[in-house]
Amino acid sequence: MAKKRAGGGRSKTQQAAKFLGVSVLAGAVLAGIALPAAGALGLAAKTSVEGFDDIPANLRTPPLSQRTTILDSGGGEIASVYSRDRTVVPLKDMSRYVQQAIVAIEDARFYSHGAIDVKGILRAVNQNAQSGGVSQGASTLTQQYVKNVFIEEAGDDPDKVAQATQQTLGRKVKELKYAIKLEDKLGKRKILQNYLNITFFGEQAYGVESAAQRYFSKHAKDLTLEESALLAGIVQSPTRYDPVNHPQAATARRNTVLRRMADLKNITRAEADAAAARPIKLKISRPQNGCITATDGAGFFCDYVREVLLNDKTFGATREIRSQRWMQGGLTIRTTLDRQSQKAIQASLSKHVYEDDPVAAAGAVVEPGTGKILGMGQSRPYGFGTNQTQINLSVNRKMGGGAGYQPGSTFKPIIAAAALEQGISPYQQYSSPFKMAYPRPVQTCTNEWNGTDTVQNEDPKEVGPYAMKEATAKSVNTYYVQLISDMGVCPAVTMAKKMGIQPADGKSLKQVPSMALGIQEMSPLTMAAAYATFANEGTYCSPVAIESITDAQGKALNVPRTSCRSAMSKKTADTVNALLKGVVEDGTGKQAGLKGRDSAGKTGTTDSRYAAWFVGYTPNAAGAVWVGDPRHQRQMYDITIGGVAHDKVYGADTPGPIWRDMMAGALDGRPAPALPTVPLDDPKGNGDDGNKGKDKPQQKPKPQPGDGDNKPGGGWHIPGFPDFLGGGNGGW
Repeated sequence: MAKKRAGGGRSKTQQAAKFLGVSVLAGAVLAGIALPAAGALGLAAKTSVEGFDDIPANLRTPPLSQRTTILDSGGGEIASVYSRDRTVVPLKDMSRYVQQAIVAIEDARFYSHGAIDVKGILRAVNQNAQSGGVSQGASTLTQQYVKNVFIEEAGDDPDKVAQATQQTLGRKVKELKYAIKLEDKLGKRKILQNYLNITFFGEQAYGVESAAQRYFSKHAKDLTLEESALLAGIVQSPTRYDPVNHPQAATARRNTVLRRMADLKNITRAEADAAAARPIKLKISRPQNGCITATDGAGFFCDYVREVLLNDKTFGATREIRSQRWMQGGLTIRTTLDRQSQKAIQASLSKHVYEDDPVAAAGAVVEPGTGKILGMGQSRPYGFGTNQTQINLSVNRKMGGGAGYQPGSTFKPIIAAAALEQGISPYQQYSSPFKMAYPRPVQTCTNEWNGTDTVQNEDPKEVGPYAMKEATAKSVNTYYVQLISDMGVCPAVTMAKKMGIQPADGKSLKQVPSMALGIQEMSPLTMAAAYATFANEGTYCSPVAIESITDAQGKALNVPRTSCRSAMSKKTADTVNALLKGVVEDGTGKQAGLKGRDSAGKTGTTDSRYAAWFVGYTPNAAGAVWVGDPRHQRQMYDITIGGVAHDKVYGADTPGPIWRDMMAGALDGRPAPALPTVPLDDPKGNGDDGNKGKDKPQQKPKPQPGDGDNKPGGGWHIPGFPDFLGGGNGGW
């Protein structure tokens, strides 16, 4: 009678009996599958393997997760991202040594047995009986491949991974059934190829190609004999035989593989001895994973591309499907990012605003007529450290951005466009006093607004009457409040929607007269795309970041395309061009003007200096720059930004120069077409500026007085709300 060993364990005979019982049961199941006449034998296992007949006959093999490569518009790599660092290659692109080595050490009889190796099972039973434990397994390469498929399908879910690797009879039998079908369906070479592509080699490397790159910085097809033996040896225990952290154990395991290859006549004994005598020589390539590896500040653009794939239904009906597609990887994504523009954006932001400044800056540039995002960046780098962030300050919250920032007077050109479309003349004059109550009532899309607050200009000397051109150049608040009150709020809301303007939090625009002063939070990308409408003869094109995508098999996938629509007539757009050229030539935006090419734009600063902006364009690029505290807490008074001290910050003196430098760099060496404009006479007798902008210069020394819309503590204010929600540029 068998006796228990000391300590209560089973005897060697009992251990062997247990292993043999499992093997016999598996054999019984095999007989039931392969030989219908022996079906009764398979039924003997039914109580232990319930629902065996319900196991699908064919293994569902999910596509292997691989790295995704994100490219700029010229084909240069921005970043590689992956959940599993894997590159799938065919067997012909794997060294014959690595093929022989993995078979030799993992399943020497691979080419001679079926899905189940009966001799291997018997050998394992004998070995385990002698050792008193389970010192040797009997899984074939095919069975190991099936198990790896289960693990791959489980992804990063720890519960699913545990289920995929649990040591139960039910899982083992399921593995056996799939292995039998795969042997018949795929054949040995295809199974070996799949195995070498799916298995884990440690150090974050999945598949032999990534392993070759990780340990030796070469392709799998170029692996030498000793390198192949080293990789094959790792598979049994990637941690124990890790050559980086455990070189002695890895060397001993490599030499075991070499001896086994010699025993099987894959190589000669002399070749094995020579290879074993050579020390391990690694040439490590550390994994470069994720948007954090992008250069020139392109990490935020990289992250935006990921958000596009996760949010756009072009890539799947549900977010779960889209997320699975991203995790699966294997994509080559060619984007719209222009490397010259990206470098210029980041260089200008870094020059004018330091990463440890009390405020931050962000900028985005798009191409009029195509909606292509040419670049985006910010002063605080992409990352997890001090003065770093992963919040993309250039985009809406849904796409990885923040809450947005009040654009101030950069919203006035939208009001001007709406008024011109309503037939209001650019020569329309308003009294434009220094300070006034909001006119009321004001018609909205659904009812009337009846507020009782006041608004004032930045400078007490700014007193009308003004027409639209001078009021825009000087950014006169009271003019624009009278203008929107005269035409009604609804045309302004309609125009903003046509120009793709939506608050950064995704909510609807608030229908209040103070919208003329930019009181609703926007993102730089939204404002850049909106201004591109003026450069594109009144046609708005939605911003896009992706040119094309191919999957791991080289198949082209559908990608979201820009959507273009007419927002205003060409005459209206040309008129706004004339208004905004005046801003950069003789108005508040002179410090943002470009040399040698036509440009137009508008400054903006919010109440209490929580944010400052410049948004502008040329015929071939439109850009927006924001400076402020992302938390909406730091007011920009008595502040040093980029080493320059400011009593108070204006849209002209900080965002303006950032815009100028980034656009100059982005457009360097590129065509400089003229902006189409209409001639506008100055009602005060200063002449026709046509394309020359001969507005009377402001009688104030540099720095320019900013936007004329931000007297601290003044303007429209709602009691009980902070200034950045009230005041001249605040409110609802």
